[in-house]
Amino acid sequence: MADAGDLKSPALNGRVGSTPTLAIIRRASNAVQYTQYEIPEINMAKKNPKLVDVDKPNLYRQIFPYTEFPRVAFDNQKVEYDIPDEVWITDTTFRDGQQARPPYMPEQILRVYDLLHEIDGGTGLIRQSEFFLYSKRDRKAVELCKERGYKFPEITGWIRAVPVDFKLVSEMGLGETGILTSASDYHIFLKLRKTRAQAMDAYLYIAKAALDNGVIPRCHFEDITRADYDGFILPFAAELMKLAEEYDKPVKIRLCDTLGFGLPWSGAALPRGVPKLIHGLRQIGVPSEWLEWHGHNDLHKVQVNAATAWLYGCCAANGAIFGVGERTGNPPLEAMVVEHAQLKGLTEGVNYAAITELAQYVRKDLGFEIAHNYPLVGKDFNVTRAGIHADGLLKNEEIYNCFDTKKLLNRSVSVAITDKAGAAGIKHWIEARYQIEIPKHDWRITKIKDRIDAEYSENRVSAISDEEMFIWVRETFGGDLPPLR
Repeated sequence: MADAGDLKSPALNGRVGSTPTLAIIRRASNAVQYTQYEIPEINMAKKNPKLVDVDKPNLYRQIFPYTEFPRVAFDNQKVEYDIPDEVWITDTTFRDGQQARPPYMPEQILRVYDLLHEIDGGTGLIRQSEFFLYSKRDRKAVELCKERGYKFPEITGWIRAVPVDFKLVSEMGLGETGILTSASDYHIFLKLRKTRAQAMDAYLYIAKAALDNGVIPRCHFEDITRADYDGFILPFAAELMKLAEEYDKPVKIRLCDTLGFGLPWSGAALPRGVPKLIHGLRQIGVPSEWLEWHGHNDLHKVQVNAATAWLYGCCAANGAIFGVGERTGNPPLEAMVVEHAQLKGLTEGVNYAAITELAQYVRKDLGFEIAHNYPLVGKDFNVTRAGIHADGLLKNEEIYNCFDTKKLLNRSVSVAITDKAGAAGIKHWIEARYQIEIPKHDWRITKIKDRIDAEYSENRVSAISDEEMFIWVRETFGGDLPPLR
């Protein structure tokens, strides 16, 4: 690993084999400073990594000072893209998603599960959905969904790394379960009060118990973006791969960015760099198909990190509908569906318009509060308020609409009527609802615009509602009112 060299850039430069350091960008007054920090050597090509069982936790204080915002560090070691031939989505709406809201009723879970299946269309794009198994309500929901007999999303479980929890998986007859295997010293030392060796032994015991019972273990490396990569992550993963070889069954690894520290840039240093987290596991022989990314949005990188995981060799990206998960939430599942289409093209069989149906259901029946400007499903996500934009829409919809929202999501582009809408906005509103083509300088457009301007001259601050517009159009057109579309 290189040292900081002359620090001409925020990355590292210098001689291979010298004392490893990081360059961390910091700003003082008007000058950018590059601060050097020594870090443990990280050897991602190591084929037989050994556990480093330390006496004190490695909390990476040079990266996570806690009394300051987390620091971004670059190490000048870039990894190449490793895009799998096939990538897919897994769902955590009924597990992590339930940690962010009151519990769903089993029938509500069933309806959402049905809609996930409808979006997937039997393609396997939304491959799995994980469920809690602890309460009677949880288990009833699993039973209802199992009765559907869908191949996708496959139903999987989630348990702690304790033997009593594994009985729940066996009782429900599931073929795969997630197992909480906390990976950072923050969790191992400060929460579990164990050593790394004790934690690894406990995790391997449960993974082996799953395999003994014909269940695929999916080990959730909790807080991987603060974990000792060489000292714990790689050795633990290597032991799991030995179990997979012994049992001739998959042993999966979920990389959990528990506090949203992940960084999408190839040059970002471990433990925060998403490309390097995945690359190192691939280097010791973990198949892409056994890797899954699970992110959180604490630092606004949840979506880009999930897509980055796909680009660097992780087949599965875990998300929840509309990003609803613990604290700041998980990658929005519907956004990952669209992300997949951008990377791989439209998938035959996927029902993209069912995303809109899912949004309508959760608003009406589950009380979801989706922001009006929320991408893809917000009430106003493809609504313009600017008159100049409305004029562009009239000339050619592609000018101000990111894709054919009507065709793909069953959402027509629209114009909101405010004091900024102008004659072009009023014309677009009328033509979108009535069977008419009308010049924007028509006297009837002018009369409605005058009425709108009068509203705002009296200090109105809200948009003109559709109900008001329908009334004003009827009054203005009188007996010449055209039929509705």
